[in-house]
Amino acid sequence: MPFIDPSEMATSERLPGWRGRHWHSQNMSFAHYTFAAGSSIHEHHHPHEEVWTVIDGALEVTIDGVTRTAGAGAVAVVPGDTAHSVRALTDGTALVANYPVRHEFH
Repeated sequence: MPFIDPSEMATSERLPGWRGRHWHSQNMSFAHYTFAAGSSIHEHHHPHEEVWTVIDGALEVTIDGVTRTAGAGAVAVVPGDTAHSVRALTDGTALVANYPVRHEFH
């Protein structure tokens, strides 16, 4: 699977305001989200390490009780089993990578 055509990617609106394409490699899962200002992802945790890269726009990311604003180019690394939440401050896009594979994204 060295190349994945966008038409082969699963698409969904996992939460209101979070529309995305999802795909995976052998060991990782990915999501390319378009987010709407004011939308949020509730505090939660999972065993997977998760890395957020903001492509454009701005997110408020809380990891283990520490909140930061992440704008274009910023990266937020969430260790596995760590409480985290995300709130969109503006409209924008982000790429999210998870290790190992999150099967619920297929």
